[in-house]
Amino acid sequence: MTHNFENAASCWKAIISDISKNRRLLSDIERFAKENTRPARIVFGTSGWRGEIGTDFTFCNLRIVTSAIIEMLKSDDKAVMQAMGVSDFDDIKKRGVIVGHDNRFLGHDFAMEVIGLLQKEGIRTWYAGEATTPEFSAGIEMLNAACAINLTPSHNPANYAGFKFNPSDGGPAGSEITTKIEEISNRMMEESSSIQPAKPETMETIDLTSLYIKYLTERKTLDIERIRDFVKKADCIICIDNVHGSTRGRIQRIIGEDEKIKYLRTDDDYLFGGIAPEPSERNMAGVEKVLKESRAGLKLGVIMDPDGDRIRYSDGSMQIPMNYFGAMALHFLHVHKGISGVVAKSVGTSNLVNAIAEKLKIPVKETKVGFKNFRPYLLRSSAEKAIVAFEESDGISGYNHTLEKDALFGLLLAIEIMAVTGKNLSGYLTDMMDEFGYFYPDRSGIAVDSSLVGEPLVKKLSVIGEKYKKGSTLTINSAVRTVKNVITVDGTKLVFDDGSWLMIRPSGTEPKVRFYIEARTEEGKKAVFETAERMAREALGM
Repeated sequence: MTHNFENAASCWKAIISDISKNRRLLSDIERFAKENTRPARIVFGTSGWRGEIGTDFTFCNLRIVTSAIIEMLKSDDKAVMQAMGVSDFDDIKKRGVIVGHDNRFLGHDFAMEVIGLLQKEGIRTWYAGEATTPEFSAGIEMLNAACAINLTPSHNPANYAGFKFNPSDGGPAGSEITTKIEEISNRMMEESSSIQPAKPETMETIDLTSLYIKYLTERKTLDIERIRDFVKKADCIICIDNVHGSTRGRIQRIIGEDEKIKYLRTDDDYLFGGIAPEPSERNMAGVEKVLKESRAGLKLGVIMDPDGDRIRYSDGSMQIPMNYFGAMALHFLHVHKGISGVVAKSVGTSNLVNAIAEKLKIPVKETKVGFKNFRPYLLRSSAEKAIVAFEESDGISGYNHTLEKDALFGLLLAIEIMAVTGKNLSGYLTDMMDEFGYFYPDRSGIAVDSSLVGEPLVKKLSVIGEKYKKGSTLTINSAVRTVKNVITVDGTKLVFDDGSWLMIRPSGTEPKVRFYIEARTEEGKKAVFETAERMAREALGM
């Protein structure tokens, strides 16, 4: 059957509707990506620029964004150079740029476009090939590179490509950098700039996995030898779902091959089997099947997203989201490994970690949503260094580790927890909750009129923080609760006297209001959700 698609969006719709039948249409997507010269609005969110392949993310637009970055670097803007951690453009040319991609469609081709333009300006480049986000972060530090360009949209569906930019400290680019990239890119888009491609003159490759292993060994936060010994000797099974992503092959190289480690979805598949490749509860089915069929005493299963910066856990008896694992990581690193410092968490994350930190006298730093907000606590020079930094959306890093979230670190840490405690994760979690209290987090939201997106929505929701002050009371499920604390770093978070809380914040990308809540019983979640929704609707006049 012959298809005549008007654009890439309609072609992707056909592909996704039946991937087994329409996989061959990827050749049409490639054609759209090469021939489409329509400009796009460039926005760098919390993890870079993302767009649909062939629609927004085209070779033409990629060249414009790359050229915008080059213009920014050549400008020698003092604020940008300081944020980059470099002295000037000559310094950048010498120290070089690492370029690579995850396993997405056209990843290699997109990388060649970027490398060609960088080399044309005399900038040294390393081609990393397929690599994970934390490997880029570690690699920048190990090579003393000026920055990295990682072509990945993280956990987005198969029709997306992305562009992450990391400065010399290896962390996500801050607003001083991304705002400038947006400004120059969108100006070029409006001018209908046509950037001619440039072929790479040389190809200096780099093995980021090798650098990452060296990085782990030097930082010593994790005991790699103990992890290897545990896998070799213990009655255990470890199941890793790579979801066809760039994490495949990494664990084998870090801790070695072992028949006790089972790997799922390691083959090439640009379409991820038709699923959204995210570490969700639903996507854990394959992992849980392997664990439940095993008779091993100690079990661990994980799923990692395509660029290796998000992870979710199971031990066969329960799934452990990052809300819980981050708290377990803090307890383990402080109590069992003697690491001191602070704990950094996004404001929408479970307060189980707060309860642990309070008893252990560890300061808590709550930040806005977005891993880049943990930078002040993850730098090696930080006065207040994070023992662990994590967010509820499955991202984690730790003491002396990368400024990017790292699923590989999260997996290795979980194995070390089992090795030291001799317990499955759910057993360790139960022990912690018995000591520090039970917490039940969840999230939801409501849609709002698109005209409210941005400042209008922020302004309307701000009345919640004005109405509910510290010490005020309200009724939740017939119980009178006192507001113990009000946190307004990202929306409004009300913490109650029993340790339950709710947070209401506008989505940064969609016409939605998001609710993050935590109850002290599983049954209590419904009432807290209802209270959050009522507050939001009252504030919006709905």
